[in-house]
Amino acid sequence: MRNNDLTEAFVKKLIEKNLHVCCAESCTGGLVAAHIINISGASAVINESYITYSNEAKNRILGVNKNDLDTLGAVSDKVCEQMASGCRTKSDSDIGISTTGIAGPDGGTDENPVGTVYIGISTKNSTKAYECHFEGNRDEVRMQSVLKAIELAYFTIEKI
Repeated sequence: MRNNDLTEAFVKKLIEKNLHVCCAESCTGGLVAAHIINISGASAVINESYITYSNEAKNRILGVNKNDLDTLGAVSDKVCEQMASGCRTKSDSDIGISTTGIAGPDGGTDENPVGTVYIGISTKNSTKAYECHFEGNRDEVRMQSVLKAIELAYFTIEKI
């Protein structure tokens, strides 16, 4: 499936199942929501989304545990899961999508090198973070993250 085809299929599946989605984005800075909103009919499935770039915003807006942010860091599976479930709950949506990672070119560590991105998917029945490793420049890492997030969300709602 081409990039736009996948996003279009995701939006159509949300409409078909009468589901709503919300995004909580850090490293992708709103690109996941923008991809969804770029599809005609998206207004039926998305009411709001959040760009929570700072740890303070993750805590204040999404309810991410401050201790987890301080000890684990923003680029972790636990924080990513809390972002996804926090946006889903706050927006009263059926599915929450979150992204947090190191898009580069700087900021990488031994534990989380540049290109490390966690993608969270939350439904009322489960919340899971996926650790991904992408290569390329900042824009390429961010775009790969967007497409992977939509793919993971699509296959998650297939099971609902």
